[in-house]
Amino acid sequence: MDAGDRVFAPEMKALFKRALAIHHRRAQLADSTRYQYRLDIKRQLRRILNLEPDQADGIRLKKRYEGIQENLFLFLEDAAISPTNNSSEQAIRMSTIFRKVTNGFRSDWGKDLFAAVRSVVNTGKRQGLSALQSIQMALSGRSLFQPG
Repeated sequence: MDAGDRVFAPEMKALFKRALAIHHRRAQLADSTRYQYRLDIKRQLRRILNLEPDQADGIRLKKRYEGIQENLFLFLEDAAISPTNNSSEQAIRMSTIFRKVTNGFRSDWGKDLFAAVRSVVNTGKRQGLSALQSIQMALSGRSLFQPG
């Protein structure tokens, strides 16, 4: 294992931790300070991506980050963007529990219907609507993404 492999993942982890700490303090930071932090995070990311791992996992990880580097730290620019995928994980949790308890679906249409209803309900929930309101809106043909 060369220095690139030993350093790449730990440095990326440290960079993510620093970005999360900045995100958690964003309310106390001036706009100019947040801007300087974002620039510094981007500089550090470029430095880390210049490392050359030689193991398959390190190479794959580097390639993935290179492809999404412009979007990797968007949560530092827009407070509405979550730094984690926790909300997505929580959204599929009910489906996973249902599948495990019922041992799956007996038909493809049942699986598709359940997925469609969960999608509508979860999207409505993010818009502040109840499950019933979300389903009614979807059935009326109005979009959950546009103001009514």
